[in-house]
Amino acid sequence: MSKILLADDSPHARRMGETILREEGYQVMVVGDGNAALAQLAQADPDLLIADAFLPQVDGLALCRAAKARLAHLRVILTAGLLKSFDEATARAAGADATLWKPFEASVMSGKVRPLIEEAVAARRVASDALPIGDADKIRKRVAMAVEAELPRIIDEVTRKVMRELER
Repeated sequence: MSKILLADDSPHARRMGETILREEGYQVMVVGDGNAALAQLAQADPDLLIADAFLPQVDGLALCRAAKARLAHLRVILTAGLLKSFDEATARAAGADATLWKPFEASVMSGKVRPLIEEAVAARRVASDALPIGDADKIRKRVAMAVEAELPRIIDEVTRKVMRELER
């Protein structure tokens, strides 16, 4: 089940968003400010972050930049109320994958969420095949597997060189 972190300071928007997303079958974590969202990102490792662009403490733009820097697979939707002055180009420049206007409409929200979740799941799969930066045990295991695969060729090459030196 894909995980979504919904960060909004409006209790009404949190309830609406959470209801829509749960009905779609997603696991939803809800927070009310940017600091809580940053903390939850580290613990929950969601596939999608839906954040109000005007969150208190850490706004949605800064949250988007920080989240994208931490989690390569993560997709981000920034939201704003219709009465807020919100520039979608600024959201894209911060790394947002989409924008969504409040109040949330179920079909519009689902239409934006579904493809981004699919992209995040695919990106997570690709990332799991890559070398795990910073995880020495996993890197050591992959290096050992690569060395083991190359060992017969290395032994043959060293043997040839030793034989040539002995023949001199």
